[in-house]
Amino acid sequence: MTATPVDYELLLPDGWFRIGIDPASRERSVDALVDRRFGGRDNAPHLKRRLRDDLLAQAATAYDLGGIELYLSMQQAGALTVPASLLVTLLPPGGASGAADASVVELAAGTALRRRGCTGAESEGGEAHPSVTLDYQVPVPGTETHLLLTFSSPLVQIADAMVALFDAVAGSLRWKGRKQRRE
Repeated sequence: MTATPVDYELLLPDGWFRIGIDPASRERSVDALVDRRFGGRDNAPHLKRRLRDDLLAQAATAYDLGGIELYLSMQQAGALTVPASLLVTLLPPGGASGAADASVVELAAGTALRRRGCTGAESEGGEAHPSVTLDYQVPVPGTETHLLLTFSSPLVQIADAMVALFDAVAGSLRWKGRKQRRE
């Protein structure tokens, strides 16, 4: 028999916000984050509207990519927000993939495939904006599926520090509520 988890938990730093990406909860979740970010002030309605629209688009994209949870950092470093994100995706059987530049690591939740990279996204003006990325692909015990944690931050100047933070979050992954399955 293999124990199959019912859920998982992650420990995130203070200042990270979970956005509900499911269409039923998306707008309510994004509105809560925007209200939190602007602290109840409405002195910049155009910025507030743009942030809301951007977050709704990100949440919709995450959902369309198979995401189940999206977390955004609202963590403050002085007057600046530390931009980072975590998308959690459940990969179906056969959806797991290996990568040549990946390494195998041990987490509390089990053996995982870890891959660090750098991507370059284009802005509306055609400028390239690089981001440091870190993926963890963790097999879900008792199933053929994998949990994919995809971390990203545009702070490439402090990439090693951001990766250390991402490693710590991934290291906190724990399976919850295991049920027994006969094999």
